[in-house]
Amino acid sequence: MADRRTFNVVILGLGFLFIFTAFTTCGNVEQTVVKSLQNNTFTGSGYHSLGIIYGVFSFANLLAPTVVAVIGPKCTMFLSGLLYSGYIAVFIIPSTWSFYLTSVLIGIGAAMLWTAQGHFLVENSEASTINRNTGVFWALLQCSMLFGNLYIYFDWNGKTEISDSSRKNIFVSLLVTSVLGTLSFLVLRKSHHAEELLSEEEGQSLLSPRTMYKQRANSAVEDAKLEIRTMLQLLKTKTILLLSPCMAYSGLELSFYSGVYGTCIGATAQFGESAKGLIGISGIVVGIGEIVGGGLFGLLCKNNRFRRTSVVFLGLLVHFVAFYLIFLNIPDDAPVVFYTSSQSKPYLAPSVSIALLCSFLLGLGDSCFNTQLYSILGCVYAEQSAPAFAIFKFIQPWRSSTAGTSC
Repeated sequence: MADRRTFNVVILGLGFLFIFTAFTTCGNVEQTVVKSLQNNTFTGSGYHSLGIIYGVFSFANLLAPTVVAVIGPKCTMFLSGLLYSGYIAVFIIPSTWSFYLTSVLIGIGAAMLWTAQGHFLVENSEASTINRNTGVFWALLQCSMLFGNLYIYFDWNGKTEISDSSRKNIFVSLLVTSVLGTLSFLVLRKSHHAEELLSEEEGQSLLSPRTMYKQRANSAVEDAKLEIRTMLQLLKTKTILLLSPCMAYSGLELSFYSGVYGTCIGATAQFGESAKGLIGISGIVVGIGEIVGGGLFGLLCKNNRFRRTSVVFLGLLVHFVAFYLIFLNIPDDAPVVFYTSSQSKPYLAPSVSIALLCSFLLGLGDSCFNTQLYSILGCVYAEQSAPAFAIFKFIQPWRSSTAGTSC
């Protein structure tokens, strides 16, 4: 049973590794790609797209536990992966309507994906293994920051504009990667507990298959209603209320490092011809920070309240240093400049070393918050994992969508 659970956690992490290699790379470069489009009919904005994604994501989390209860986490993650692949495919032949339509669809898919992931991870963990499994999953997930961004660096280094052929090559590769990740979810096995319940039900029932199916469907609907009631009850609990500011902040900094900071680096004129290539290097360094944090805090920290508090405060300190250095090192017009490089001068002479140090600190700090949030929710709400993680993903994107649309 332990081997099956470990297998499921590793395959889950690999599936997310492939899907988010595609999606994270896409989010990191999409505003730069949009600015370089040689298409006068396309009027979309990467920032607005991310705002729509996280806004829809937030509200879709209210229904996500219902979907997971009805069709199960495995099927939910597979269907969600298809929506992620559709969003990436839009960039091969971009149009404004399909760009924003798939932004809405991927927001729905993201809510389903992350709620199912949290439920599946807890289902395959125990109190003694939740920290280890969270760390393994988080480290595999954050490896997604490495590969796509490495491709971006080698392909874009020295370029001031992104050609149509270069864009198509990148997004075809990302589409294939996303589809592979989606297909990997089909390899996931049922947990030992789920198999026992299924075999017991089938062994005891003398009803026809059609009647059994109807009973299961009715049971799923009742489970869905229970999930919604449970989520409303959990929203009032002390633990969720205390964790809410941390959840909201994790959404704010996520939107910054995944959609804004790379664009800022690429638009900094003082970095010269290497600016566009540095977008990929920055994403890689963020990923290294995430992997270091996931391994260190997810696998090595003991499961007690003192260490969790220490890790969260370390993340707060690390991010304070990162944001202050970014404020000094990056021109203030870098996030919003469209057709040219930034014209303003920051307080310090822009330094590539400082910019990449900030990327590492952003990733390290993010892992501090997220590994502990996952661990706390998995331990405290082991029996209500789907609604608990749905609440997490409902609160988290509020700040993401605000940051995305304001840019």
